[in-house]
Amino acid sequence: MRLFALYMLLVCCLSSWIGCNSRPTEPFDLTTASYVGSTKCIECHREQTEKHAGSHHALAMQTANSQTVLGDFNDAEIEHFGIVSRMYRDGPKFMVRTEGPDGALHDYEVIYVFGLTPLQQYMIEFPAEPNTIDGSTNLTALPRIQVLPICWDTVKKQWFQLDPPDVKDKLDPHDDLHWTGIAQRWNTMCAECHSTNFEKQFDPGKLTSVANHAPSSVNQRGGAIGNYKSTFSEINVSCEACHGPGSVHLDLAKKTFPGWNRERGYGLANLKLSAESQIQSCAPCHARRGVIYPGFKAGDNYYDHFQETLLEWPIYYPDGQVLDEDYIHASFLQSKMYHKGIRCSDCHDPHTAKLKHEGNQVCTSCHQHPSAKYDSPAHHFHKTGSEGASCINCHIPPTTYMEVDVRHDHSFRLPRPDMSLKMGTPNACTSCHLKIENVPEAKRPELKLYQDWMAAARDGDTDVIAEIDRANHWCDEACDKWYGEKRRREDHWGVAIHAGQNRHPEAVAKLVALLKSRGETAPAIARATALQVLANVDSSAAGYEAALAITDSHPLVRASAARAIIGHSQPTQSINALEQALQDPIRSVRIAAASQLLQFDASMRSAQSRPHLERALTELREGLAFSNDRAGSHLTLGTIAEQQGMDKQAMEHYETAIVVEPAMAGPRTNLAAIISRNLENSNSMPAELRQKLELQVKELRATELELLRRDVGLLENPPAPLIYRFGLSLYLSGQEAAAAEQLIKAAERETNDASYAEAAAMILEKLQRWKDAVRWGEEAVKRSDGSPQSKAILQRIREQVPK
Repeated sequence: MRLFALYMLLVCCLSSWIGCNSRPTEPFDLTTASYVGSTKCIECHREQTEKHAGSHHALAMQTANSQTVLGDFNDAEIEHFGIVSRMYRDGPKFMVRTEGPDGALHDYEVIYVFGLTPLQQYMIEFPAEPNTIDGSTNLTALPRIQVLPICWDTVKKQWFQLDPPDVKDKLDPHDDLHWTGIAQRWNTMCAECHSTNFEKQFDPGKLTSVANHAPSSVNQRGGAIGNYKSTFSEINVSCEACHGPGSVHLDLAKKTFPGWNRERGYGLANLKLSAESQIQSCAPCHARRGVIYPGFKAGDNYYDHFQETLLEWPIYYPDGQVLDEDYIHASFLQSKMYHKGIRCSDCHDPHTAKLKHEGNQVCTSCHQHPSAKYDSPAHHFHKTGSEGASCINCHIPPTTYMEVDVRHDHSFRLPRPDMSLKMGTPNACTSCHLKIENVPEAKRPELKLYQDWMAAARDGDTDVIAEIDRANHWCDEACDKWYGEKRRREDHWGVAIHAGQNRHPEAVAKLVALLKSRGETAPAIARATALQVLANVDSSAAGYEAALAITDSHPLVRASAARAIIGHSQPTQSINALEQALQDPIRSVRIAAASQLLQFDASMRSAQSRPHLERALTELREGLAFSNDRAGSHLTLGTIAEQQGMDKQAMEHYETAIVVEPAMAGPRTNLAAIISRNLENSNSMPAELRQKLELQVKELRATELELLRRDVGLLENPPAPLIYRFGLSLYLSGQEAAAAEQLIKAAERETNDASYAEAAAMILEKLQRWKDAVRWGEEAVKRSDGSPQSKAILQRIREQVPK
């Protein structure tokens, strides 16, 4: 026995030495791996399984029963906008009586629950047509599942209504934001991150139009048509959600001692390959992003599957601080911690998802300096143990989402009240030093959190603005006093973003300077954002900088460059750069390049690029197919088909867009435009069909006009593109005077876009309002730096002005 034990020790030591010195530095080939379920992990990984069992990941989604439901279902009631909802029991069932999609009260059974603390949400199943999933094991077929807005506060032990952000009025039952609408649908919005190995599997219904020689019309606004056959391997966030499918690992563990080989490692994603490897395994569920290609598994490159939302307003403040719900990843990409190679598990236990330490020890466990350099009043100038002495309160300040869910900004920034004075951004110091007594008493109940103060300031409340300004100045002076010459005084990179977003005269110079910087003072996501902002300020300058950035080391910047390069003054350079980007190793860059390359006439593209373009377009289409229950995906597919001269396919996509989201504005305009174009180009069409098509165009445009009118009316300050679309829709309906009012409004709101000024000039020309037409024609020439098109419009108007 002693000899065998010695032999085993030698084998283990040898295998350990081989593992440390001979393992490849590239990701392992796990393409054949499949999901086996977390029950297979328990035997060998009992400690990790027990830690995971009580975590937010393990309890991300559960079936509703007496052990999992935390809310009070003993005939509890809550009233909201006049709707009284009742939560009660029906034997073992948990029931909710509330407003349904028809506006009437209905009784619904709670089938699933979301979350553990600080709130729990409840889900209702809307039955689908019977279906079977052939040959699938460890999968559960699911219909459409909707998330109720009635939530249980697990801390205060009370019900509350969770409205969508910025919704202050009662929602129409047909609104997509209503709890029965697509924006509150588990299959669409939640399942990817609350379950393991989720497959949406949506089959959109078909509703063909007169344009496709069928008798029915797409001009309807009833319920969406389609069916979900969604599946998952496990209902919650299980082992394989983070480590990847485990079949290869299981096979190696059973058949190969010591369970490791050169090609496939341990048969799981190598999360220890680098800090980036681990971060990218967490990012899909902790980032605000869009899916560009389905099928992500741990170990895959994040940027092959997702497009990160850049630091755009009003999702982020100009300096990258969180404003809307942002989910951490983009914040962390900005941080010095990220640039120093810190990973998620340095602070969080990967299995419990809890912090490894409590209080300031979370930070001081790494930041060990002589004489308590940081965790002392000599650094933070606050009483030990106070809120101001907390590292997280100053460096990762909190924002509350979903009414009660406090989350921290992971950009690990220094509080900069001096930058707040420059940009109107928040800072951790001011959040604690506002004085509620300095605002009128009537306003105080609405100013519970710092984010409430900032929201009121954005809405123009002068009392709140004055108090924030006072506190910012006080904090700025305090920092001068405390830190003296050691205080950070250089501009934050957010100053450049802020200048661009607000069209300051120095914006271009500042943005270009940011684009030329590198390192933690100019993180990749900030540079990618700078290119996007620069494109809105000066498209030509953005095109030039994009040509340089198209080979940047980070895919976020390269993808942003592919989108911005179309503004380059020399189209051939844009095309050459985009054709090179079609061969980028990262899919998000290839897709961005392909989308932009279609903006150029096919005759300008090289024959050599054709197969690369087709590959990228195929990837784009496959990615859009993942979101085929959203109208936006079909709109994009339709646009691509149009750009390739495939009108029939484009029409089918626009019709499908109407089918899956009948209340969305956009697809009807595109569909009507194709039909109108075909009517104009056809001289041999039968009179009866022509009449039907003309009627359909009229119906499509009438419905689109009402949808746009609704969208403009819902927003206090609608964006210029939406106003512009509303104006065009009014024009197409023959309401020229009303159209002129909206097109002028769009041109006034977007002060640097020549196309809006051109549209205003042309509608005024048609109305023979010559003085205003000339003014807007001159404005268009100014905004476009004297483009031939703007000059031609102005000249034509001037020639018509009565002498």
